[in-house]
Amino acid sequence: MNETIRSNAGTNSAIELSSFSKTGVAVIFGSGGGIGNALMDVLKSNQSFSHLMGFNRRITPSIDLMNESSLERAAKSAAEKGELRLVIDATGFLHDENQAPEKSWRQLNADKLARSFALNAIGPALIMKHILPLLPRSGKAVFATLSARVGSIGDNRLGGWYSYRASKAALNQLVRTSAVELARQSPEAICVALHPGTVATSLSAPFAATGLTVHEPSEAARNLLTVIDRLTPEATGGFFDWRGAPVPW
Repeated sequence: MNETIRSNAGTNSAIELSSFSKTGVAVIFGSGGGIGNALMDVLKSNQSFSHLMGFNRRITPSIDLMNESSLERAAKSAAEKGELRLVIDATGFLHDENQAPEKSWRQLNADKLARSFALNAIGPALIMKHILPLLPRSGKAVFATLSARVGSIGDNRLGGWYSYRASKAALNQLVRTSAVELARQSPEAICVALHPGTVATSLSAPFAATGLTVHEPSEAARNLLTVIDRLTPEATGGFFDWRGAPVPW
């Protein structure tokens, strides 16, 4: 097997992001969420990029995962700042007041399934559609999207959570397929799915099981950035957890 991660991430180590050009642009889609906001904070303090941009539903210009033109505008505005060297899609949907993870097939609903796929797979796919062609032709550049271990088919032992599992599995396939095409254009670029672990955010709060390791958003952000910094081009198309370990498909 190719060595795709130089070493495991350490939560207490300094985040140097030394593998990236200091003149590049970093972009966070979903910067208003718990992990996205934490990624913004870490990158601001790190100052490893010449520009840092965040996009979410509540700022101007806003993005909407169900509105492709808003994603296209965001991608173009980020590219105007310089070379896109790091783009992280930190969007994702698990539940809200109208929808909760299914415990049984009896709870499956076509509209809710479609909504999960729209937010967890189609929206990120459209971000890739408009971001990946803008990545530099040479030098390290990373597009990373936040997936979830429960999207692993091989690791599914408990069942349930049908729409979330399936939409994240679809996202993983979209990442893998996009990575193949990206390699033809930018052989040093990397397109990956990352599992951040269980993070203390509104998304996971109702479902954090007793005894489960829960990371604060700032810790999760540092873990993810450490993994990203240690990715090599051979990692493209992969699915990794917050420690840098491969996750089964």
